[in-house]
Amino acid sequence: MSGVAGLGVDDRGARVVLSLLAEPDDSVTGALLRRVGAVETLGLLDTDTTGPGLGRVDGQVWRDRLTSPGRLVGLEQRLRMVEESGIATLVPGDAHWPRALDDLDDRAPYVLFVRGATSFLARPMNDLVTVTGSRAASAYGEHAAGELAGDLANRERVLVAGGAYGVEAAVHRAVLAAGGDTIAVLAGGVDRPYPSGHRDLLERVGDVGALVSELPPGSVPTRHRFLTRSRLLGAMSAATVVVEAGARSGALRVASEAHQLGRQVGAVPGPITSVTSHGPHELLRTGRAHLVTSAADVEELTAYRATQRPGLSAEFTRREAPAAGPPERSL
Repeated sequence: MSGVAGLGVDDRGARVVLSLLAEPDDSVTGALLRRVGAVETLGLLDTDTTGPGLGRVDGQVWRDRLTSPGRLVGLEQRLRMVEESGIATLVPGDAHWPRALDDLDDRAPYVLFVRGATSFLARPMNDLVTVTGSRAASAYGEHAAGELAGDLANRERVLVAGGAYGVEAAVHRAVLAAGGDTIAVLAGGVDRPYPSGHRDLLERVGDVGALVSELPPGSVPTRHRFLTRSRLLGAMSAATVVVEAGARSGALRVASEAHQLGRQVGAVPGPITSVTSHGPHELLRTGRAHLVTSAADVEELTAYRATQRPGLSAEFTRREAPAAGPPERSL
């Protein structure tokens, strides 16, 4: 047996260990966490006991995946590094845990690692707005994103983005310039800001806002981690706004995740001659997003408090969320 159970003696410790062993958005790990808790989930890795809802074969496949030699090598050292990093950890039940993420159910993060103001995550979901879009943004896209983010910051909204090149960088810069509040959700460890070209920008976000990740310190971004991060960006906020996105942009995946959770989706129109206008225009054409041309439009979206996908047409609620292709190649 792997002998990992003794490394997590309480809920917080067990969740940190699981974050070192399991990739984000692991449906089996998430389901077990909800049903039996973190300590018992970790304990199942050291037994042949079948977990609730798992057959013997599926349970063994899950154990083999999380306790493969590559994952166990240096585990105690990596755990010690996390504990000595000084980086805050948030788990469900903590005062600053973002309860909006609980809507993800089995897909909720096991733990969040935070550099900066953890209190930002405790703000009501309606105070948070996610703005995302193309990494290869045009001057128009960066200008539109910056104007929108700056105005929303002045209205005391917390702007959430992923720190990427293009639209998301424009969002963070505009909020910092306005003296507002911003959160960057990363696809790697918060001690390794990515992309490296944005290290200074993200360090500044960590100083006055918050850097957040479900990956432990030292983790590097991967394609899978970028994809799974989309659900956090979509879940944290009452509204997600897309500013420029090509047909295969990862921003559309964020919009899809938000829609499936019943969050509001907005889209900023762009020039019809631009390939980066395809995503927002398709969202608008199919009724999957509301037209956004100003901060006031976003304020209306965040004000909706209805029982089913508020503010959207009946046709919208029947449609599937937009298909999400792989994220754009430039990171």
